[in-house]
Amino acid sequence: MGMMASEYFSPVLAGAGVIDYFIDSNFAGKLVIFVLVFLNCWAIAIMLSKFFDLKKIRQANARDEKRINQLRSMADYDDANFAGQGSPYLQVCSRAMAAARVGARDGKVRMNYVENAISRAVTEFEDRYEKNMYWLATIVSGAPFLGLLGTVWGVMDAFGTMDAGGATIEHLAPGVSGALLTTVTALCVAIPIVFIYNGLSGFTRAEMTKLENFASNLADRIELETSS
Repeated sequence: MGMMASEYFSPVLAGAGVIDYFIDSNFAGKLVIFVLVFLNCWAIAIMLSKFFDLKKIRQANARDEKRINQLRSMADYDDANFAGQGSPYLQVCSRAMAAARVGARDGKVRMNYVENAISRAVTEFEDRYEKNMYWLATIVSGAPFLGLLGTVWGVMDAFGTMDAGGATIEHLAPGVSGALLTTVTALCVAIPIVFIYNGLSGFTRAEMTKLENFASNLADRIELETSS
């Protein structure tokens, strides 16, 4: 029985390829595949942009943290000395010192002003760190469903075109293979992206943690220097 089935299916499947499956798919299947290809290209652009942006931010933070730590006192901080740099660390420091000077009373710094300024700055930069990660998560979760939609639609279409005489493997195989191609395409899009997305998420969380630690250390340093 197995031998007979193999002999029956082999002429139908012989020579079939991805291009043939795409040609055999219905309009909905072709549309889904084009959407998936577009989403894949978009995801690649987002991932590359995000990686290089985070790498640039990390290098700038490391550079400016070293320069800030070399200051004898935070009172010596001046934006003019760091013109053109603009790392998150530097901008958090700039806002903190601006708040410290504006909120000073009788020569004493009001730390609630400083801490609020630091908190607002950190929140803004955390949003920058996470920029476009939402779209990657959407593509990862949505691509398999698009593939499933294309497959179900294609199989439904293949069975819907059966004549009253019944279906044969020669009649159904092209439509079904074209329908299944959408699921394969969706998985090929989603699987690599989910690994890269997790890696970028870890990279992002690590940089956010460093930013929060820097902000906390900065607030402690300002308080210690102004209270002494």
